[in-house]
Amino acid sequence: MKRNFLIASVVLLTSMALSASAPADFELPDPHPASLEAWSQVTAPSIGWGSTDHRYKLNEVPATSKTLNLYGWRGERVNAQAVVMAPKGGTISFSVSDLRCGKATIAASAINRYFVRYIMSDSFRNIHGKEDHGNHMTASFDSVLVADRLSPQATLKAAPQTLRPLWIEINIPADATPGKYRGTLTATVDGTEMTLPLSLTVGKRQLPKPADWKFHLDLWQNPYAVARFFDVPLWSKEHFDLMRPLMEELANAGQKVITASIIQHPWNSQTEDPFESMIGKHKSIDGKWSYDYRVFDRWIEFMMSCGITKQIDCYTILPWHLTFEYFDEARNCTIQKRLEPGSKEYEEYLLPMLTDFAAHLKSKGWFDITCIAMDERPKNLLEPAYEIIYKSDNHWLIEGAINYYGPEVSERMYDISFLYNQPLLEGEQLSNHLAKGNKITFYTCCVPEFPNTFTFSAPSESTFLGWHAAAAGYSGYLRWAYNSWVKNAWQDSRFRTWAAGDCAITYPGGSSIRFKRLVEGIQDYEKIAILRGELKGKKLERLESQLEKFTPTVIAEGFGFDQLVDESRTLLRSLE
Repeated sequence: MKRNFLIASVVLLTSMALSASAPADFELPDPHPASLEAWSQVTAPSIGWGSTDHRYKLNEVPATSKTLNLYGWRGERVNAQAVVMAPKGGTISFSVSDLRCGKATIAASAINRYFVRYIMSDSFRNIHGKEDHGNHMTASFDSVLVADRLSPQATLKAAPQTLRPLWIEINIPADATPGKYRGTLTATVDGTEMTLPLSLTVGKRQLPKPADWKFHLDLWQNPYAVARFFDVPLWSKEHFDLMRPLMEELANAGQKVITASIIQHPWNSQTEDPFESMIGKHKSIDGKWSYDYRVFDRWIEFMMSCGITKQIDCYTILPWHLTFEYFDEARNCTIQKRLEPGSKEYEEYLLPMLTDFAAHLKSKGWFDITCIAMDERPKNLLEPAYEIIYKSDNHWLIEGAINYYGPEVSERMYDISFLYNQPLLEGEQLSNHLAKGNKITFYTCCVPEFPNTFTFSAPSESTFLGWHAAAAGYSGYLRWAYNSWVKNAWQDSRFRTWAAGDCAITYPGGSSIRFKRLVEGIQDYEKIAILRGELKGKKLERLESQLEKFTPTVIAEGFGFDQLVDESRTLLRSLE
């Protein structure tokens, strides 16, 4: 009876009014709830520290701890997760005190607080061995309710016999006095107050500011998803206001790249919100071309104002559908044409555009940081594309995710990315490319299954990625979707084509466990880079030996990501 009530209740929660147009905010019922038998032993609200490695089920009764000891460098962000048990349900709120070490203080305002929300996900359980991973929205696909979304709301209504995870992110000030800081986390359930002690040791070392991190983070942004989700006019003040905290969080993760779409639907409308062209193309009656850069300029200027300033990737002159659009004044209508790379028509369309675009970028002072980007295109298409690009201006930078290797790749591409378990540049080739000041990243997408950043992935898999980049000698990491949100992004992360969470690593108006743990791995990458420059002898050998455990390999289900990341961090601290 209690289980049926739990499922039927749909666990309705408080709304988060980010916008007058924001959709309803609630959670879906758990299709596989845990047994409620353990709740007979829980008679009053309680709280304990949990693990950031664990995604707690909505109605489990987990083991927790009353103590927590954290460690971080000055300038580092450190995460923790607490768990509130609510046997009778109720309204939950929580706060964190200032953290004090003698006369030194880390103010409570430096601690971000989130409720962990539950999102519907699928899993790989029913599709092992299938290359296409099946249709992820069919009833036969195994669905699970996963703790992943981080919501900064003030209160939350819990249903009876459920737990609610609480997530905190401590932003250690760069000028913090080293030492052991103490404070408390306080939570209330319908007026019943509970406290937990919190200890944070701040080390003597300091991380650079995120803008100065060496890690080359390239998570593709989708501004169109924000306008659709919140139902606001595209490129309106409301649209930019809603995007600002989302993009500032990305900048604070060390993001280096602005994603810009310069061709209509470069990825063949594969997402819920297709990428429109940010450049208008107009052909006059006398056959002359003109271009409208107003949207492009506003987008780049906005993203730079959010703190992302290092690189602009423009997608693409090789769209998947090879269809190109422009307004034809003679016909008084929009024309769409399929143009084959290498054809006369392809050159006649793109050469004037790229020539004019290069001149515009130079006038704005952006040309030297702008790449023409081409995503997973075969060699027979890339060759004619290279020719057009360099014919328009031989100083263009080129970026691309590639799935084959040839000498022309490293010769022509400034920023190269390849799949996690398909390293196409290694050894001398990799070193030579990086020695020129170029970039090499790896990416994950709908594959591999492990490690990845799916909604159901182990949180430590996200952290593993930063360690992998350090072990392989890469510049950083690329993921095709920062916020290409699915239709009901606050409830259901499943998508019609790929595994849940492949389309986005964050949520509207908040963040995710996956994203916070990814940042942890990036911070570890920065620490490794600093220590590699200082350590010698056996200490350096110990570090490099540990990093070998993160080099490319096929990882099976059940691999101990948690244990490997934890033991590696322990080693890192011992080498400081």
